Amino acid sequence: MKLGKDIQKILDKTYEPNTIIERVMGRYDLAFKTDEVGRPVLLFLGKADDKGRIQGERFARRLVTDAAGTITKDHWDNKGHV
Repeated sequence: MKLGKDIQKILDKTYEPNTIIERVMGRYDLAFKTDEVGRPVLLFLGKADDKGRIQGERFARRLVTDAAGTITKDHWDNKGHV
């Protein structure tokens, strides 16, 4: 499974640092964790069960920054089914 353009738009934004944010996007439930800057770094994408846990796919973001803090590499890796 690949991330679509609409989901990627949500993940390109900056949010409150060190939090877990839950959203609904079309037919998918999203839950993502942000880093100390507020960038999403861990994503759960699928359908939430009655306890709120996402059943679907897990993605991890790979960010590489230079000494000035500029992002040089940025991509999402599919880590499999959860």
